[in-house]
Amino acid sequence: MMRLILIAALLASAAPVAVHAHGEPAPAAPSKPVPKEDLLKPPADAARYVVVSEAGQHGSQWRWQLPDGRTAYRWSQELRGWITEMDQVTTFAPDGTIAAMTVRGVTMSGDAAEEFRTANGRATWKTANDAGEAAAGGWYIPAGGVGIANAPLIGALAAAGDKGLTFLPSGKGRMTFGPTEIIQGPAGPKTVQLAFISGILPSPLPVWLDEQKRHFADISYISVIPAGYEGALKQLRDAQEKATADTVAAIAKHFLTPTAKAPVLFDNVRLFDADKGEFLPARAVLAQDGKIAAVGAAGSLEAPAGTRIIDGRGKTLVPGIWDSHLHIGDDWDVLSNMANGITSFRSPGTTFDRAVDATKRRAEGSLLMGEPFISVIIDRKDPLAAQGAEVVSSAEEAIAAVRRVKDAGLWGVKFYTSMNPAWIAPAAAEAHRLGLHVHGHVPATMKPSEAVAAGYDELTHLNFVVMESMPREVIDKANTRARMEGPARYFKDVDLDAPLMKNFVADLAAKKTIIDPTIVIFEGMLTQDGGKPHPAYAPYMGIISPVIERSAFTSGGYPLVEGLTRDDYRKSYAKMVELVGRLHKAGVPIVAGTDGWGIELIRELEIYRQAGFTPAEALRSATILPARIAGADQRTGSIVVGKEADMVLVDGDASTDLGALRRVVTVVSDGYVMDADELRKAAGYSGRPK
Repeated sequence: MMRLILIAALLASAAPVAVHAHGEPAPAAPSKPVPKEDLLKPPADAARYVVVSEAGQHGSQWRWQLPDGRTAYRWSQELRGWITEMDQVTTFAPDGTIAAMTVRGVTMSGDAAEEFRTANGRATWKTANDAGEAAAGGWYIPAGGVGIANAPLIGALAAAGDKGLTFLPSGKGRMTFGPTEIIQGPAGPKTVQLAFISGILPSPLPVWLDEQKRHFADISYISVIPAGYEGALKQLRDAQEKATADTVAAIAKHFLTPTAKAPVLFDNVRLFDADKGEFLPARAVLAQDGKIAAVGAAGSLEAPAGTRIIDGRGKTLVPGIWDSHLHIGDDWDVLSNMANGITSFRSPGTTFDRAVDATKRRAEGSLLMGEPFISVIIDRKDPLAAQGAEVVSSAEEAIAAVRRVKDAGLWGVKFYTSMNPAWIAPAAAEAHRLGLHVHGHVPATMKPSEAVAAGYDELTHLNFVVMESMPREVIDKANTRARMEGPARYFKDVDLDAPLMKNFVADLAAKKTIIDPTIVIFEGMLTQDGGKPHPAYAPYMGIISPVIERSAFTSGGYPLVEGLTRDDYRKSYAKMVELVGRLHKAGVPIVAGTDGWGIELIRELEIYRQAGFTPAEALRSATILPARIAGADQRTGSIVVGKEADMVLVDGDASTDLGALRRVVTVVSDGYVMDADELRKAAGYSGRPK
């Protein structure tokens, strides 16, 4: 969910975080979005783009000229109940840069309001979350707005060549060009060219250009493309992914060398024994031929000739980290995850093509990615179906989809919120017969206890555990935004000691039903006012991307439901943290996942600590426990002689400071020893997390 919201923000564009002259983020001012009926209406001859994914069309964007010469834009979209309705009016200066801009309306993350002006050599801007000013000059990149409004900037970058363009308020970007494709559309064949923009995101940002090197389309999980060219979506995505893969393959070749797989001895480390849940001081670990060869007291192990010796004093050696809810992004995303010590992960929702391709290239050594355990989403054919899902129209089709997952060699099936509840039991039974893991969102009209009874091994996202206590009108609309707004509104008043939730927790414990809370999502959505970094992202401010800082890291939380305050939301979030603690205390298996970039994972563990976990218990939820659930614990998940050499050396004492897990120094994956600073640099980071 968080990823979809960010993608929408990036499609709309984004910009460096705004600050006052003294350098502190500006406080967010309360605002009320301009209603849809007061927004501009595109004329019949407006240029129209469609917002699409494999699941179908989700909305449209338009561009037209106003009588006074300004350029107007409009965006209308619905994504499973989340609404985007905004307009934008832009005045361009003679040199093509933005002289003035006004954005109005609402996005999935709240008020879209943004103003930008230049006057007397100064540029000023204000959004719902921040405000700032700087010397005028350069191209202003909005914090939001309508995605296609970036076309003039993209055209200017294409024309600027190697000298690039200066961005406002800071930074510089340039464009490089990739392959061309001939696609079919309303006017017949059309040649388009892939290009990559550097300087906006940590990794190159892809965009498609037309024959005149003007903006044509943005292809991503959710794409924006001129109306009539939707049929070219897969062709363009395949070409874009291949070009990215070719670039990242060279990075993998740099790290995955015979030298990197030479024996390595970590000496004088604090070792985390994940099997026993203990931190052991003054230990030594030798890895050789991709395996853990020996574990002993510090200074006690003899290193074979040619062994690399790493002094671990002041550092902690932990098993490779698992993110149990990390959708496979593009090749840059998985490289970033490796830089953060994620050597294994569960991807609960990946298309067949991407799953098979990424797994194959990882095995070949051309993709630097942790070991994936992949599920495919199965949802009913419905306007509210999940993007990238295998959509089905009957129990028989659901069972057939389960069999396709097995035939593809994947790990599990994930049922989604528009599934017919009657289809869950037969499809889950077939999945279990085939040895597949069953997890997912709980379908609308179904309670989580009913989903568990029908065959769920695991409930994904804590709000679907909370759903047991929700009013019927929330449960019945769980395939819309009600699945967020119901818990935000009502959970603060739920008595966890009353029979309903107390018995449900006990039943989950008795059945050993796994919970994947992704509670870090709810901290961001329910507690944040905007203008300050989310706790999950504060350590990464200044080292990843100023664009992401403004569009996501410092954005406001979930829009307030009428009649509620942010404090009401915070009370519901606090009850969620308490629920995680009660689940853990009752013996319910908890695995740590993010549903984000992966950098949120350590914050997830810190929240578990707040909920009553010990540091060792929190770390087990991201090491041996997910390995056990994935059926991989006999070969990974803990540092034991004979297991695969998947380890992470971090700076500090993780037994007292879980935040040390962000400070990754060395990553060992399948025996390959990699310097984390080099990995971060390759992924586009400019330094270590704070």
